[in-house]
Amino acid sequence: MDLPTIYAAIGFLLAAYAVIGNDAVQTLGTFIASNTRIFHWGILWGAASLILAATLTYGWYINDGDISFGRLEKIPPIEIQWYHAAAPAVLVLLTRIGIPVSTTFLVLSTFASTLVLEKMLVKSVIGYGMAAIVAYILWLVVARVINEKYDKVKTEHRAFWRTLQWLSTGFLWYSWLSHDMANIAVFLPRQLSPELLIGVIAFLCAALGYIFWSQGGKIQKIVLEKSGTRFMRSATIIDFIYALILIYFKELNSIPMSTTWVFVGLLTGRELAIATTYRETYKFGYVFPLIGKDFLKMMIGLGVSVALALLVHNVLAPQ
Repeated sequence: MDLPTIYAAIGFLLAAYAVIGNDAVQTLGTFIASNTRIFHWGILWGAASLILAATLTYGWYINDGDISFGRLEKIPPIEIQWYHAAAPAVLVLLTRIGIPVSTTFLVLSTFASTLVLEKMLVKSVIGYGMAAIVAYILWLVVARVINEKYDKVKTEHRAFWRTLQWLSTGFLWYSWLSHDMANIAVFLPRQLSPELLIGVIAFLCAALGYIFWSQGGKIQKIVLEKSGTRFMRSATIIDFIYALILIYFKELNSIPMSTTWVFVGLLTGRELAIATTYRETYKFGYVFPLIGKDFLKMMIGLGVSVALALLVHNVLAPQ
């Protein structure tokens, strides 16, 4: 086995673990938060793993062996070097300390050209803004109708809302996978053999099992500290809107984008809308430090990503 193949294998393992440990929690976090007291973690893991396997198999089938869903069209395959594998290693480290880094920026920045990286940034900024605006407008209405703390779901309606939540989470999980698989597939051949596809699915499902067992890990704190994310009605609405926004940007063009930024933008708009509606009990003085902390962490991740990209393109990569 030559060195580029070893680097590619290391990069894949680190990227897969980091993507599942960081970004997947942003997708499945509300699902975990609102269901962990009702269902055993193994049942939740089984459902998520089934959708993961079906999504990757579907993408592999319709894209001639490529599981990135076309997100790597602007990033041609190259020989993997040690510095490519170093990027997901940094991501694993940041994930372990609870920073919601954009996996797309941190991993793909070492592969993408400066022009593609710029387009990724612009698309992600637009995604953040759109998610915040949509969430703010929507929750100005929702917050006046639903107050999860005082208006709990009636017993006879719980099965209905639980079913809706599972459906919306499945839809979101598929939407997210069709975006973020590019961050893992970049270390793999663009056409996977059936055997390699099975191996990839098996490893991702194993990593997913750890996330459900640990109830989301440290990144889950970002979800839990927001208002009402443990309640299934709020979780259902968050997941469905998030999925629709991801589908929109997926169909817009093939440029990869940060789903992390969309997720944080969605929660930001929602928190601001709740604070606007319940000014007497939910002060802006609490909201702004909360969303400001998330934004600062995103900027830290972006700074690290840009620094890595500049280091690779200007110093480490062969000229």
